[in-house]
Amino acid sequence: MKPTRLLRVAVVALPLAACADMSPTQQRALTGTTGGAAGGALIGAIAGNAGMGAAIGAGAGLAGGLLYDYHKRTEASAYQRGVQQGATQRSGTQ
Repeated sequence: MKPTRLLRVAVVALPLAACADMSPTQQRALTGTTGGAAGGALIGAIAGNAGMGAAIGAGAGLAGGLLYDYHKRTEASAYQRGVQQGATQRSGTQ
């Protein structure tokens, strides 16, 4: 395998492998930050300052990722409460 091809494979595989040991909260925060930075850099490049756009986008993406994580954790908690209530009601009627 040529060194350049090996480098390309490593560039793609390493970030994916690094996310394997992250908690769902960390993964969502990273995804939001990365997406926000990319979008901010794109908009910033159009406006004339890609670095500032990336920084603002990363901050907004991080906030969005953490809000999404909070929503998903709340949703899972409500689901678990419903399962427990259903099990309690079911065992009480038998």
